[in-house]
Amino acid sequence: MFFDPMYLLFIAPAMLLAFWAQMRIRSTYAQAQQIAAPLSGAAAARHILDSAGLQFVGIEEVPGHLSDHYDPRDKVLRLSSEVYRSRSLAAVGIAAHESGHAIQDALNYLPLTVRNAAVPLANFGSGFGIIMAVIGAMMSFQPLVLIGIGLFSCVVFFQVVNLPVEFDASARAKAQLVSLGIVEHDEMHYVNKVLNAAALTYVAATLQAILTLLWLVMRFGGNRD
Repeated sequence: MFFDPMYLLFIAPAMLLAFWAQMRIRSTYAQAQQIAAPLSGAAAARHILDSAGLQFVGIEEVPGHLSDHYDPRDKVLRLSSEVYRSRSLAAVGIAAHESGHAIQDALNYLPLTVRNAAVPLANFGSGFGIIMAVIGAMMSFQPLVLIGIGLFSCVVFFQVVNLPVEFDASARAKAQLVSLGIVEHDEMHYVNKVLNAAALTYVAATLQAILTLLWLVMRFGGNRD
């Protein structure tokens, strides 16, 4: 199988950032979990959604750790059991963030619309972009290389568009938590730490995609064997 050690050097900064972000999430989440909130994650999400006129958006409990997400197709918030049931600042912060995505969807927030439209190509490019570029290079068939690079460019596009989507959802979450009285202003720094650490994971993923694309272009983009 093909392996280029230079690839690891290319993506090393992103890997280090991702590792640090995961460490930050664990520590900030554990800290915020110890601070009580007046509502559970599910109740906080329901309050935020209802206040935004989104009574039709459902909330479901799903298995997994931090598997929380908003499904725009079914119009439902899916919260992990830990977030769904827990009455902690960590739980309401994450639930509020996912509620922010539902609000974006209802408002036809353009970056979210673009991101959702890019999902199929990004998934395909993530799975086959690098493979096609490498196979094309091994066969000395440059058109296949360029197709592979083009497909992986869809991954980079998705990640770049995803950043404002995630940042905006967190901003909406923070504003709603305070305005609705779910979290006291002097306790918001715990929520901020959790959501800011989560944001770093998206930054790391975007950086890794960009560096991988750069490696593909430099390694295989030229007409050379």
